[in-house]
Amino acid sequence: MAQSLTQAYRSFVLEKPALALALVALLVVIAALGVPRLRLDASADALTLESDRALDFFREVSSRYDTGDVIVVTYSVEDDLYSDASLLTLKQLRDELAQVDRVKSVFSILDVPLLYSPKLTLVQLGGDMPKLLDPGVDRELARQEFWSSPIYRDTLVGRDGRTTAVVLNIEVDEQAISLVRERDALLLKEEEQGLNASEQQRLQRVRADYLAYRTAATERDNALVAQVRQIAFNYQDRADLFVGGALMITADMMAYIRSDLVNFGLGILTFIIIALVVVFREWRFVMLPLLNCLCTAVIMLGLLAWTDWRMTVISSNFVLLLIIVTLALSVHLIVRFQESCRMAPRAPLFKQVLVTSRAMARPCFYTVITTVVAFVSLVVSDIRPVMDFGWMMTLGISLGLVLTFIIVPAGLLLTSARACTDLGPEEPRYTLCFATLVEKHRGLVLGVALTLALVSAWGVTQLNVENRFIDYFKSNTEIHQGMTVIDTQLGGTLSLDVILDAPVQLEPAEQTVALDAAGEDLFADDGFADDPFAANDGAPEQEFSYWWSRVGLDQVEQLHDFLEDQPEIGKVDSLATGYKVARDLTGGTLNDIEIAFMRRNLGEELEAVLLEPYLDDGINQTRISVRVRETERGLNRAELIQRVEDFVTQDMAIPLERVALTGYIVLYNNVLQSLFGSQIKTLGAVFAGILIMFVFLFRSLFVSLVAIVPNLLAAAIVLGVMGLAGIPLDIMTITIAAITVGMGVDNSIHYIHRFKRELQWDGNYQAAMHRSHRTIGRALTYTAVTVIMGFSVLAFSNFIPSIYFGLLTSLAMTTALVGSLTLLPALILLFRPFGTEGDGDEDEFEPEERASDISLLPGGGF
Repeated sequence: MAQSLTQAYRSFVLEKPALALALVALLVVIAALGVPRLRLDASADALTLESDRALDFFREVSSRYDTGDVIVVTYSVEDDLYSDASLLTLKQLRDELAQVDRVKSVFSILDVPLLYSPKLTLVQLGGDMPKLLDPGVDRELARQEFWSSPIYRDTLVGRDGRTTAVVLNIEVDEQAISLVRERDALLLKEEEQGLNASEQQRLQRVRADYLAYRTAATERDNALVAQVRQIAFNYQDRADLFVGGALMITADMMAYIRSDLVNFGLGILTFIIIALVVVFREWRFVMLPLLNCLCTAVIMLGLLAWTDWRMTVISSNFVLLLIIVTLALSVHLIVRFQESCRMAPRAPLFKQVLVTSRAMARPCFYTVITTVVAFVSLVVSDIRPVMDFGWMMTLGISLGLVLTFIIVPAGLLLTSARACTDLGPEEPRYTLCFATLVEKHRGLVLGVALTLALVSAWGVTQLNVENRFIDYFKSNTEIHQGMTVIDTQLGGTLSLDVILDAPVQLEPAEQTVALDAAGEDLFADDGFADDPFAANDGAPEQEFSYWWSRVGLDQVEQLHDFLEDQPEIGKVDSLATGYKVARDLTGGTLNDIEIAFMRRNLGEELEAVLLEPYLDDGINQTRISVRVRETERGLNRAELIQRVEDFVTQDMAIPLERVALTGYIVLYNNVLQSLFGSQIKTLGAVFAGILIMFVFLFRSLFVSLVAIVPNLLAAAIVLGVMGLAGIPLDIMTITIAAITVGMGVDNSIHYIHRFKRELQWDGNYQAAMHRSHRTIGRALTYTAVTVIMGFSVLAFSNFIPSIYFGLLTSLAMTTALVGSLTLLPALILLFRPFGTEGDGDEDEFEPEERASDISLLPGGGF
């Protein structure tokens, strides 16, 4: 089998290099035609698995309470916010924003009813409510109301008294919810019962329809955000305006990622070219690796585009990582080719390329296989984009291996009329410095490695998955400044909803409207002349609502007040908000008669503000809306969610089955916790899989254990630095562990494979180490330095996760390189896993490979 593959490779690639490159070029052209179709996906679905129950519940709650996304436009003035000029400008801004497509309603200080300017009675709540711009409204009273009212405080007017908000309520996308629910129902049935042929076809159609609809919806969302931003920008000369909200965060994240892919992608490419020129000093050795990387990237991007496989915030960096691996494979082949040329400069070019391909086939194949094993740790994640990233890397690296052994050898054959003659100095001193260090100070190397291992282990224990969206953006960016204003002045950025269900079995006392025991006229002081229900004769009886009763409202208020006391939480809205206002208007407590009357007498405006977003009578359920401050330094989503659940179940004695939490805070916390559980906890399994691959490759458990130690240390150092520096594991940095393992494994395989070959000649460990550093050490160093320089460019990004990704990838490459050139040879010299001094290890090599190498020795000829 191996012999037939070798012959086919020789016949197709080496004997017909022009045809091989032409076929690759054809694939590149076909792929390039599809690249414009490539899309990035930053929707909530992109951070979950299909049929995710948490996301489905989030959609259900949004639909039930008609609470779609919101965009908040903050409006700050230097002078009096309530002056004619300020309010006129605010009105013009409000009117323009209200005309934006898909904006269902606008909520501002100009639109809401005033209850304390002057103070109203319960009877007056059913009439026309005064508004700020109405003639005769006392603006000083209105100023005090907006400052102190539980309805408007921290929502419409900031604590500085100069900042207000225009809140745009976006229509709930019922069509998207309908499509995704049909898809999820079919997926659930497929998992539990199986689907027949027609249902399978329907599932495929629904999936395609939903994906297409989601693509269009994302474009509409981006257009909506851009339009709102443009309107706000037009008023910047009259006030300070910022735009915020979940849609803004999503839009800006994807905008930064697109920008980084283009701008810094070009920067990284430039640095790679410069590094290759400095290292190889010959155009073909620069162009061939570059051509190989570009062809691999374009074909993979074309594959994603033609199959409509979306890139997300996480998988968007797979192109850069794919370039790393492909570049490493290319550099290894070229360095090996240069070595062949130096050893036998008079040999035919075809023979040198053939020997290079044969010599590097096995180590490159095993590096790819073991790197894939590292990225398989991402495939077992519960998060869709993490799984996609793992699969993309697996396919991309496999493609890179195939193209490397086509483009580089074929390119060498076509770009050289003869063998290389001027290749620079044979012994690069920078790699031999590492060999000298290991030879003379082996104990120091091992001691430093042990110290780093201990410090890194401590750093790993400090890792956490808590992070803040605001920390994704630099402080000088609009999104960061807008989120800061909303958090500090207007009650918080991201949502957390607490859903409470009524008891299934209600006590009789809870179902009976209690009369005042004293029989007093409960409404005498509230302006009621007669029976308060007289005006409502003939109206349909209101169904009993557990939550719109004294018992239910007291429970809601207890939880409402607890939430307001939490340092991470800004604004809290619930039925208790209206309950507090009603008590204040009546000057005392309310009994069930007054509570029932209040509801029957509320006007449409107040009902839309105080009741509809928080009460569903049909299922006896209430919603408490919470906004969380992303600027809170101590924000810990998991701990906050647990704290709320503990209070409800322990202090309020409400069973856990009657309470549910949802919102963006819950969804993102689920993502982070799943990442932590599926990635960090699976690293051990990944290393076990790599160890098995090492045993198969090196045919020795002892050698495999020696080989894996530097990789363990490299991964520990990178994760330890993250822990000590307070860099959280999030949707982007979680991949660094797999990257570190993948890069380190490649280095170990190449070094040990070469060391065994060198040891074959004379059985001298010291000499084999020096020769290995002089040969394979060069390739490892060239690749690492090129990547480190290139990825350091990401430090100039405005998107903090991109900065972390670039710097941590550079650190991963540095630790992998240094470990392979110091710790790995030190362990080999210490334990001598290939036998004693003077023992060759001939049986480890194929006869054909051994003959090829021997023929390349000076004087050996071909």
